[in-house]
Amino acid sequence: MKHRSLLAVILPGILLPLLSCGSTHDPDEKYFLISTNIQVPYWQTAGAGFSQASRQLRVQSVFSGPDSYDPKAQQQALREAVQKKATGILISAADPELMKGDIDQAIAAGIPVITIDSDAPGSKRLFFIGTNNYQAGMTGGQRLAKELNGKGNVAVFTMPSQANLNERLRGYRDVLASTPGIKIGRIVDIKGDPRVAFDTATQLLGNDKKEKIDAFVCLEALSGKEVATVLSNNGAKGKVIIAMDTDPDTLEWIQKGVISATISQKPYTMTYFGLRMLDNLYHQKLQNLTTDWSKDSFAPIPAFVDTGSSVVDKSNVDAFQATAKSVTGSPK
Repeated sequence: MKHRSLLAVILPGILLPLLSCGSTHDPDEKYFLISTNIQVPYWQTAGAGFSQASRQLRVQSVFSGPDSYDPKAQQQALREAVQKKATGILISAADPELMKGDIDQAIAAGIPVITIDSDAPGSKRLFFIGTNNYQAGMTGGQRLAKELNGKGNVAVFTMPSQANLNERLRGYRDVLASTPGIKIGRIVDIKGDPRVAFDTATQLLGNDKKEKIDAFVCLEALSGKEVATVLSNNGAKGKVIIAMDTDPDTLEWIQKGVISATISQKPYTMTYFGLRMLDNLYHQKLQNLTTDWSKDSFAPIPAFVDTGSSVVDKSNVDAFQATAKSVTGSPK
């Protein structure tokens, strides 16, 4: 009995530390994901990755930002996250110059900030997680050249204020430089509004005899399905659409043969990995958040994490949708 009593005292003292080993998260840890257009499927997929990581780590997560493309509203969401003393912040910078000062202020307040999807390289953010956008543009350019058989006029739908989209366009241009028969005739700033893409595509199709457009390149997620709708409604044949991302409508237009291909990113991976990195930075703090680690050969963090991209077309769209549904619950 004495031995049993002694074990009853000793065993909890041994087992409790073992059972709690690795469970070092504080109940008040709160991580923020901040973007714009947060209701679009791309960001809903990103939100799923963010939520999954937070559940596994048993920490709080907040996904905030405007439902439309509104950099000013995003700036306010970042300021609110700082005021609420966020443990760490993931942000996709809609306007890198606008966000620079607020990102720097968050870093100065001791809050780790990692950019995802759209970088703010001029800020003091710790590093960037996302697509190698130049490579994604090159992949799209190669597919475009193949679809056009080396000849045609192209309209590009983009938002020039975003550095990631400019990098994609640079990738397209560099590939097409070796295919002089393909010309980029129009560059359209959709300003985050899908209606601009729809209306412009309608105008371009109406002027087809004066300014024939053979292909439409969409560097962001909103315009591909709009262009496809216009072409389908007007019975336009022989046009090529290279889209971006895997909006369910975009995938449906691929299945119908209206969109030739789309370049798929990994928003789920960006936020899932991003939250885990923020959590690590909270528990294994850097000596100084303001150090420019990108110039240090022995830096404890990377300068850039490439989450990759790939082509989705009619040959693999069904498999992509099945995998997406198994992971997120919906084909995004």
